[in-house]
Amino acid sequence: MNNRILIVEDEARLASLLADYLRQANFAPHIVADGLETAPWVRENHPALILLDLMLPGKDGMDICKEIRSFSNVPIIMVTARIEEIDRLLGLELGADDYICKPFSPREVVARVKAVLRRSGGQTTLRTKGLLLEEASLQASWNGRKLDLTSVEFKLLQHLAAHPGRIFSREQLMDRIYADRRIVSDRTIDSHIKKLRKKIETASPGEDLIRSVYGVGYKFEMERE
Repeated sequence: MNNRILIVEDEARLASLLADYLRQANFAPHIVADGLETAPWVRENHPALILLDLMLPGKDGMDICKEIRSFSNVPIIMVTARIEEIDRLLGLELGADDYICKPFSPREVVARVKAVLRRSGGQTTLRTKGLLLEEASLQASWNGRKLDLTSVEFKLLQHLAAHPGRIFSREQLMDRIYADRRIVSDRTIDSHIKKLRKKIETASPGEDLIRSVYGVGYKFEMERE
């Protein structure tokens, strides 16, 4: 089991305190204090989760989050002293899984880490009632029947299923599944969703796991196990 947690924090005392609490909870923390070192470390070491401060030397946490999301779905919890609502929303839209503001209790941070890891399923295997997604092999099945998905369809279903009930706009979904930020039409997502729904319907007639929210986007309806 991957229990490695990356702490990206330039306040040495705070980083050390968080590391101590995470060790007590049987995690293996690693501290990075410079924003420029973060993405290369993630590429090399594949942590289970990242605690990412926003105000960092070298590179801002928002830019780091965006960079990491171009190559990894690792869960990210943003940690910051910024409390303005616009920063909260921007952080989540860039692909953060949760957001916690300073000052905070280290115990609360550990609780959030555990909660996000439970929701994410470690990002390697994601299970719902009937749905199984294996990221390493891009294999998907529904009620035991294989779904023959393209890589884009797999990423799209994985992202929606990892956040049941949360509505994503077409733009947010495009940012997540197209790492190269290519220019595509909003309707590209609609086309992928249509094909994805058809494949799920073929595997299990009558099932509608992905719901349209008129004028907003899409959401995954099923509860995680």
